[in-house]
Amino acid sequence: MSETIGFLLNDTARLYRRAFNARVRDTGITALQWRLMIYLRRDPGIRQGPLAELIEVEPITLSRMVDRLEEAELVERRADPTDRRAWRLFLNPRADAMIADMRGDTDALAEEATDGLSAAERDTLIDLVERVRANLSRRECQKEKETI
Repeated sequence: MSETIGFLLNDTARLYRRAFNARVRDTGITALQWRLMIYLRRDPGIRQGPLAELIEVEPITLSRMVDRLEEAELVERRADPTDRRAWRLFLNPRADAMIADMRGDTDALAEEATDGLSAAERDTLIDLVERVRANLSRRECQKEKETI
């Protein structure tokens, strides 16, 4: 019996997260915290609410994650100049160094995960998964517009 694309993607993501967490255990960073830091690297100054939506956690969960990363001097909260109730998030220089240090681990994991695939197959895999993600993102955006 062949598995559905949803099952395969979900199960693969679960295994990838587990392998990532095992590989970087010594850093004290989890896969979810890594995602948070990568989003902050891409979008410095993002507010906590939109970031919680991006990584699909409740705002209180994100707040606790940020608390831990702030204690580790990896993330900094700054007051939003346009809304005094909101916080903007930024990486500290220590986080940039940690991301650079962990890049070897993440590259090695990607290499391990795609072992046996040619460079062309890896490129095709990335392209196909990005297209699936784009399709689902458009659908979510459309669904949100319909409920407004």
